[in-house]
Amino acid sequence: MSVLVFAESPEGKCKKVAFEAVSYARKTADLLQTNCIALTLGSPDNASDLGKYGAKEVKNIPNVPEHLDGAIYAKAIAGAVRKTGATVLILSHSSTGKSIAGRLAVKLEAGYVANVNGLPMIENGFEVNSVAFSGKATATYAMESDIKMLSLMSNSFQVEVSGEVLDVDTIEMDLPTSELEITDVKKQEGAVPLPEAELVVSGGRGFKGPENWQILLDLADALSAATACSRPVADSEWRPHHEHVGQTGVTIRPNLYIAIGISGAIQHLGGVNNSHCIVVVNKDPEAPFFKAADYGVVGDLFDVVPRLTESVKKYKASHG
Repeated sequence: MSVLVFAESPEGKCKKVAFEAVSYARKTADLLQTNCIALTLGSPDNASDLGKYGAKEVKNIPNVPEHLDGAIYAKAIAGAVRKTGATVLILSHSSTGKSIAGRLAVKLEAGYVANVNGLPMIENGFEVNSVAFSGKATATYAMESDIKMLSLMSNSFQVEVSGEVLDVDTIEMDLPTSELEITDVKKQEGAVPLPEAELVVSGGRGFKGPENWQILLDLADALSAATACSRPVADSEWRPHHEHVGQTGVTIRPNLYIAIGISGAIQHLGGVNNSHCIVVVNKDPEAPFFKAADYGVVGDLFDVVPRLTESVKKYKASHG
């Protein structure tokens, strides 16, 4: 019996989402009094670092395609579960995790709970909590399958250093050749991916047009924050679609989310309301977003935001 965690390595490197998953898996293994094994696919250049976040062993399956092929990824991970004798499999609730989870659950005949946001409870068997109703409620699931599969909500578990760098062991496995043909790839460059961002500044139609977006960018730069937007902004092509957060866009859970000129429709709230702290700037005191906010500023963003940016700069300058 062991806990196996799939550590994603986009572009050949394990990043925060992988370290979160391994930290979570290590604590889960401690609860179950067993070992935490980290699994990587392909050729990540820092797989050995996963030992620093609690893995007792690091395994690698090298002969997988560089691009995501759900069928091959699922076959490789399922094979690793069987080879290691793992009874708990942990994934990240990312685009990669969501694309392979269904296949894996079927292959392993595993019970699967998505969007888990806390450690398992083992007093009465094996139970886990997951967010429900767009983050407005928590559901508790009792898992009775031989193999239990969980996907961890991003930014719901703190990365912890608790070990040391390990050697990586290779798992030899016969895998089919990918039948997918990649004809074009467009990547976000020069910014922290939104699901990994701890500080996010987001804007809506209150900016009135793309020509005013520099106001938001200046604040984001002062805070060293990632930028996001509401769906109408992305649909109007004021901002690229990868910045669209909400139920129909990217779901995020940063430590700080600043919503500027966004009314707070239920579809938008569904993607951001698990943020640790929400600050809303809106000139409409009846804007629905204020009900979800930890802090709110009723005022014209064209007046409030530049003053906020200057205050942040002054604070940073005076505090080194």
